[in-house]
Amino acid sequence: MSNQPHPQSKTCAEQSRRIQNLKSKIIDYGRLVRFSHTVFALPFAMSSVALAWPKHPVTLRALFWILVAMVGARSAAMGFNRLADRRFDALNPRTKEWELPQGKVKIWEAVALTCAAALIFMAAAYELNWICFALSPVALAIVFFYSLTKRFTWASHLFLGLALSIAPVGAWLAVVETPLQLTDLSEPRYLGLAVVFWLAGFDLIYSLQDREFAKD
Repeated sequence: MSNQPHPQSKTCAEQSRRIQNLKSKIIDYGRLVRFSHTVFALPFAMSSVALAWPKHPVTLRALFWILVAMVGARSAAMGFNRLADRRFDALNPRTKEWELPQGKVKIWEAVALTCAAALIFMAAAYELNWICFALSPVALAIVFFYSLTKRFTWASHLFLGLALSIAPVGAWLAVVETPLQLTDLSEPRYLGLAVVFWLAGFDLIYSLQDREFAKD
């Protein structure tokens, strides 16, 4: 009798290995964009939706596309941030084990993931209404620009707050669509302003982890 494995067993083993590799890759992608942290922005978006609800009925369809837009925008922002910081992350003891420095995710994969997330965000904005779609490139420009502000200003924490403040304002516009006057934006505007300073303070504390590395 032959000691060689049965062809079917070999095929099953290969399929199992491919599935495991795919699972591992998906996990790496999720870690790259910190997918689990998306929930941090959701309360602000949903709070804005709740504030708009009394005057503007909210459908399940709108809630779905708001959620998709949130995930897409944040994933695109995180992907771009990882790409912009990859050389610094490779030198920082705290971040050198992350996916890009370790090569678990290739640069072209991160670029593709970021572009795909941005397109998903714009598609979701299109499904919501025309004003959300028209402003979607502006929103992406703001969240991408934050990653570059770390190179030339101490106020990058405020820019990050500004990027996240898009969530409540965007969710409001998704429900209300076209504000009749500036006062119609008072509620999401103040909520967005609160987000700016809340996140700026949070990020300032978070950045202290890299104080010694920044000195070098």
